[in-house]
Amino acid sequence: MQCRVADGECLRSPLWKWAFALPSLLFKCWFVLVFAISLLVLYVPFRVLLRKPAHYPAAFRLMRAWGRFLSVAGMVPLRRTGEPRLPAPPYVACFNHTSYLDIVHAFRLMPDYFLFMGKHELLAWPLFNIFFRDMHIAVNRGNGPEAARALLRAGQAIDQGHSVGIFPEGTISLHAPRMMPFKEGAFRLAIKKQVPIVPVTFLDNWRLFGDPQELWSRGRPGIARAVVHPPVETKGLRPEDADALRLRVFEIIEAPLRIAWPQP
Repeated sequence: MQCRVADGECLRSPLWKWAFALPSLLFKCWFVLVFAISLLVLYVPFRVLLRKPAHYPAAFRLMRAWGRFLSVAGMVPLRRTGEPRLPAPPYVACFNHTSYLDIVHAFRLMPDYFLFMGKHELLAWPLFNIFFRDMHIAVNRGNGPEAARALLRAGQAIDQGHSVGIFPEGTISLHAPRMMPFKEGAFRLAIKKQVPIVPVTFLDNWRLFGDPQELWSRGRPGIARAVVHPPVETKGLRPEDADALRLRVFEIIEAPLRIAWPQP
């Protein structure tokens, strides 16, 4: 029987799926192995540092060093472009969310100690959950009161002079590299505390590392480009300006994505 690749007939066969998916699967297995072994090695140092809030900045520096190791050993080195200098803390960093690599590279981009607001499900991850039990902030977006308490804790961190990192989409986009609509929490927080927002665009993480639980998802070594945009000031803005600020930051983060990956 003739095989017609052009119309996708071959690509639908299990054999061809395996042929195309195997390199991606091997790469993802390698990255997960590097991640798991390095976390096991660093678990005790992290556990010791996370016992006291006074040691959180040291734990953050270790996380940045771990991120550098993962990006090199995991074959996804980071290349940063855009704004060469960040504003003085505190600020709210907003990242688009397309991959688990986003967290790894976020710590590499932000040299100043900051608290990450991550999804509540991270508390169920073995070993990794220590970061969101003790230092970073787990957000249960399905529970209004708990989500409000998470934002309150983020506001307290800003009052103490610490920055906050947020994925305003709330979860990994199912249509990467296209973004999901942003939620308003990050922008209301920035306006309330009158601190700048630093928008960040991850250009390639979506194609370098897909869902590790999905056999056919994307995965490959490569350069992970990130664009750090100039800060967006919030001084003088009022709560009713949150929606306009949300749309403005969305456009800033999306602009490089439209250039690098135009709509089909």
